[in-house]
Amino acid sequence: MSTKSTVIVGGGLVGLTAAASLKLIGHDVVVLEQAPRIRAVGAGIGLWANALREFDHLGIGPEIRDMGVEQNTWFFSPAGDPVRAAGYTDSDHRFLLVPRPELNNLLADTIGRDRIRLDAHVTGYTETGSDVVVHLANGEKLRTDLLIGSDGVHSHVRRQLVPGSDAVTHSGHYAWRAIVPTGNQNSQATVLTVGHRRTRGGYARIARDRTMWMVNQFDAGPLTGSKRERALARARNLAEAGWNDELLSMIAETREESVLENQVTLVPELPRWTSARVALIGDAAHGLSPHIASGGTLGIEDVGVLRGSLTAEADLEKALTAYEHARSARFDAVREHSAAVEHAGDAVEFAQRYAAFSRWMLTTAPAT
Repeated sequence: MSTKSTVIVGGGLVGLTAAASLKLIGHDVVVLEQAPRIRAVGAGIGLWANALREFDHLGIGPEIRDMGVEQNTWFFSPAGDPVRAAGYTDSDHRFLLVPRPELNNLLADTIGRDRIRLDAHVTGYTETGSDVVVHLANGEKLRTDLLIGSDGVHSHVRRQLVPGSDAVTHSGHYAWRAIVPTGNQNSQATVLTVGHRRTRGGYARIARDRTMWMVNQFDAGPLTGSKRERALARARNLAEAGWNDELLSMIAETREESVLENQVTLVPELPRWTSARVALIGDAAHGLSPHIASGGTLGIEDVGVLRGSLTAEADLEKALTAYEHARSARFDAVREHSAAVEHAGDAVEFAQRYAAFSRWMLTTAPAT
């Protein structure tokens, strides 16, 4: 394909990865980020082998592995009994946990910060037969061959491409998390407990000196008290007879302003992800509940498939259609796995369903 100008809306993990990937195949890329700095929403991000292959393709895989900590996940009952599904191995439970700020900064440096425009608020676009005109809040207009919406679950690009596709709340589902200094806790491995009252959570070492704790609950009910108190109340559903005292202590000692609390929102299944010159990637296309811990990885898969389609097909509209067909079909299966994991009744059922998902994801991942 000849050189294309490409505007990417959204400077998060997937948008920055897309910029680096398309730059590699000759696209003249510009990233528009509405925040005043490179954003790092959330605490840490799990990267499975299929995501790391894309970073290897970009030449930054070793640096990313160096900044993260490999996880080999075990699941636990509320009493601390370890659980793994029969017939699955470490390879079905192994991923890299990376701090988001360091990762996003590395990606920004990889594409060149001069290609990133901060405080850039996109209000809409006009698609013509020959280009796309991107409209900014300051009145500026940018012309480009290709527009990529990587602006998250509340995507402005998606709102115009697919009217009526606003994100919806996952009713009653809340998540809490924070990064804290690594203390004396046993944080060499990932500890994820499937507890009472549809609560799940645990902790994992995210870097050499930092540990991330996380708690989520479906059907959480009324929220009372501070964010830390709300997280601590749910974490008690994960602790019986002294199990998870470390998690409870971590949460209790976390500063209130450091606790991230989110009402989980979802992107409805879309009738399309692309037009002739516009494509959605990442959460903008398929934002799911974080309980399967693979949203970032699957968004990075989007990038690899999009790059491959643009390389293989000279006609832009045909390339975007091929990308859409491949990804929407994959996400039909992702949604089924996500629902199965969500509705697991206990740690044993959760372990089986999660391992089935991770093996499927890894063994059916597209090549990069």
